[in-house]
Formats: sequence, C-alpha cells, structure tokens
Amino acid sequence: MKSVLCTALLLALAGQAAAAEFPSQPIRFVIPFSAGGPTDTAGRLIAEPLRRQLGQPIVIENRPGASGVPGTEAAVNSPNDGYTLVVGGIAPIVLVPAVKKLRYDVDKDLVPLGLIWRSPQVFAVRASLDVKTIADFVAYAKANAGKVTIGSAGIGTVTHLANELFKDEAGITFTHVPYRSTSNSITDLIGGQIDAIFGDVAILAPQVKAGAIKALAITSDKRSPLLPELPTMGEAGLPNVKTEVWFGLLAPARTPAPILDQLKRAVAAAQEDPDYRASLLKYGTVLNSVGSEQFADFIHAESRRWTPILQKAGVKFE
Repeated sequence: MKSVLCTALLLALAGQAAAAEFPSQPIRFVIPFSAGGPTDTAGRLIAEPLRRQLGQPIVIENRPGASGVPGTEAAVNSPNDGYTLVVGGIAPIVLVPAVKKLRYDVDKDLVPLGLIWRSPQVFAVRASLDVKTIADFVAYAKANAGKVTIGSAGIGTVTHLANELFKDEAGITFTHVPYRSTSNSITDLIGGQIDAIFGDVAILAPQVKAGAIKALAITSDKRSPLLPELPTMGEAGLPNVKTEVWFGLLAPARTPAPILDQLKRAVAAAQEDPDYRASLLKYGTVLNSVGSEQFADFIHAESRRWTPILQKAGVKFE
C-alpha cells in the first residue's frame, strides 16, 4: 500500500512540476483535415488568441485523410505533455466512432477543452430550378419522385445526414449524389448537373449572393448574419432538419491534470477574445463560450442524436 501511495504522490508531484514549467515550447495543433478547409480555418482562428494566453507559438500540422480519423489517432498517441492538441470535429469525434470500431475511444483517450466553431448548413438549389421556398421544392420533389438529385460532401458527412433528415421529415424521395467535398458539389450545382445541396453557410453564401445558386433555408435555430433574409428550416415547416458542422480543441487524456486545467483556462479566455469573436462572425458563426464540461456534454448529446440516424441510413466508413 505504501508503495502505491508513494507512486501516486510522485506522479502528482511530477505533474505539478511539469505544470509549473508549462508551456516552455510551441504548442502543436493537429488538424486532421487539409489546409484551407473549415477544420483548418477553425484551428487557425483560435490559434492566435490561444497563443496570447499561453505565451507560446501555435504550430499547425495538417494530417488529412479518412474522415479525420488518422490525424486524431496521431494526436491521441502523442506525448501526454500538453504540447499536442487536436482540432476535433463531428466526423472523427462522433460520426465515425458511432458505426466503426477505432483504435481510440473518445471518452477514454481525449479530454475536451472547449468548442471553437459551430456552423449551420444552407439548403440551396440550382439557379434554373423554378422554386422559391422549401414548400415549393418539396412539391417539386413529390411531383418528380426519384428524379430529383441532391448532392453532398460525401457518405457519412453532415451534408449527407442533412439529406436523410430532409427526406424523412418532408416525405420525399430523391437520388443522393455524394462528392469528395462541398466545393465539388457546388461546381455541379452551379453547372446544373444536380438539383440541390446542403452546404456550410460560409461556403455557399458568396455563390448565393452572386446569384449562381438559390438558397431556400438554413439548418439552424436562428437566421444567419451572412444571409439574414434566409428562413430557418423550422420557419419553413421542417424543424427537425437541424444540422451544423462543429469543431473543438481536445487533449490526450493522460496529460497531467494541472496542465489540462491550465489549457482549459487558456481556451476559455481565448473564446472571449473580441478579435476572435469578430473573425467567427465573418464565417457566419455565432459562438457562446463552451468550456470543457459543456463540450463533453455536447459531444455525448451529438452521439446520442446521430448514432440511430447513421444506423438507419446504413452509413459505413471505409
């Protein structure tokens, strides 16, 4: 018993000593998606206010591939010293783990530090389609059952799941056309190869404002500052079609508790940074501060919501 207590005491003292020196070198952000995408943008936006809080540079490391799983796994397996964090999103943190056995367990291997991005989806149609509202589109889809095409950013993405919610609540049938990214689906929507897509509001808003595509509704509870005239899906009569892309910062779970506490405080302070909040608004993101415990609860709620939807849709991640 004495040896166990001594070991525990030594570990606690070691953690306190490490925390006293932390941070003494740059912090690495593992971003498990390509540079230039929403995950990358979210990570880079929070990096600057977090740098000011911690007094150390933030080094971005993009590790794209396989819905963000390999990059997230690499962060989990990194040294547990507080110097490696992962920008985790809905795919590798909730969607993939819901239907596929992974080499990491989100609850056991990662500690949520704070939510840093929440962005709703816009439902948009090709400019030549003679519809103006969601009700018009539903009527069109019913009159052309099986002929309507709706794209997505790929199987198992939030845009795909938005399609599933839309289909069930509106009682319509259509052909789902998965792409490799939202950008690819936008190109075909503008070209008239498909009828409609769901896509991130910040990505679709410029095309909507240019008249290249027509937006019919947004999947949030409130209207977006980027497209304030656009009704919500709830206002359009489909309140259950609510989707968003979100990202947060997480740390390896075996990081010493004093360092985790320091990181949590730094992320909470960074979330309140006025410049950071102003930057988020440019992407249509209005974010209330969501700390560690609230972020953990949010992840669990998202898992409870999306798991049955993924299973019903028969989604499989390769």
